[in-house]
Amino acid sequence: MNPSFNLSLALAVALLCNVLLKFWLNTRQVRYVARHRGAVPLPFDGTIRLSDHHKAADYTVAKIRLSQLDIAIDAACLLAWTLLGGLDALNMAIIGWFGAGMSQQIALVLGFSFIGGLIGLPLSLYQTFVLEQAFGFNKTTWRLWLSDALKGLALGLVLGVPMVWLVLWLMQAGGPQWWVWAWVAFVGFQLFIMAIAPNMIMPLFNKFTPLEDELLKDRVNALMQRAGFTAKGFFVMDGSRRSAHSNAFFTGFGASKRVVFFDTLLKQLSPAEMEAVLAHELGHFKHRHILKMMATSFSLSLAGLALLGWLSQQAWFYTGLGVLPSMTGPNNALALVLFMLVTPVFTFFIAPLSSWRSRQQEFEADAYACTQAAGSDLASALLKLYQDNASTLTPDPWYVKFYYSHPPASVRLARMQASS
Repeated sequence: MNPSFNLSLALAVALLCNVLLKFWLNTRQVRYVARHRGAVPLPFDGTIRLSDHHKAADYTVAKIRLSQLDIAIDAACLLAWTLLGGLDALNMAIIGWFGAGMSQQIALVLGFSFIGGLIGLPLSLYQTFVLEQAFGFNKTTWRLWLSDALKGLALGLVLGVPMVWLVLWLMQAGGPQWWVWAWVAFVGFQLFIMAIAPNMIMPLFNKFTPLEDELLKDRVNALMQRAGFTAKGFFVMDGSRRSAHSNAFFTGFGASKRVVFFDTLLKQLSPAEMEAVLAHELGHFKHRHILKMMATSFSLSLAGLALLGWLSQQAWFYTGLGVLPSMTGPNNALALVLFMLVTPVFTFFIAPLSSWRSRQQEFEADAYACTQAAGSDLASALLKLYQDNASTLTPDPWYVKFYYSHPPASVRLARMQASS
């Protein structure tokens, strides 16, 4: 059988299964959450108000329904770009404008990204200014949104275009093993971004001020000393400018590590609860979760680039995905865009594996936190975060397997109580 036809058929079948599976999971989640909306689950009865439980259920259902539309749009765009000839038409048009060469290839990647961004823009705006607004989470103004969008675009051009050029150049000049050198460049780029993010990128979007709460600072310093962890400083981020959601995180690596608290989090948690949340984050470092995640990501990217290196040399890879490769000029940008388009369709089916591993790491971080701070403080902090972020307490088990990087509240707190 024709390899091109086989690939076209494989994509069509995988996309159909992908969409049906996502719709099925979303439908299960909506039904499960709605079925348990009427009463607060027993483990949380007395600590979570019924009105907050209703809000979490309604917020979850609203996001899922918007997700249904997003899934359909993504599937339609994938078909339009590939089997219906959209990417081929865009490539031909750009060749007509620029001629074959590096400028044409970079223009193809940028054009594809720009059109994709425009297609996703209405749904993104709806989520921010309608859905999040309706549930009291959105604090972003139109002016702030536009400022963020322009900064993000400029940042993408300044950092992204040179990286795209380098990868395309390596694909052209690096020989049969170009993907090895591209992987080295990719790893270097990722580490570079991680290094400059705390001091150069993140301050473009948010204001970071030193933590002024002396009581909390003393508790955090004592915790860091007990854990044998050093950081460049403790900072408060003005997350409330954009959203009522809250979080705390570490950023940077090596000497540039810093602890960041959302200002919304400081208003919601007591110093003891903040200490417990930070102890959980320290647990990720103590168990080397970040390094393990980076190693996994870099390994998968190496495998992906190796696969792309082979596929880019196969004519059926292009024709099977609705694109006519050039017989005289380079097809590297085409190969790169096609690979980015179709890979998520096939990798979604192994999502439960990565989600499961992430949840196990959360359990490990919780266990470590309970050795460094009071487990009751961590439990109460988690409950407040679930409540303030309107996270449902009753997710569907199958939905959890595919999408949840953190364990559901009931499972997480039960595990903590059993180990205490």
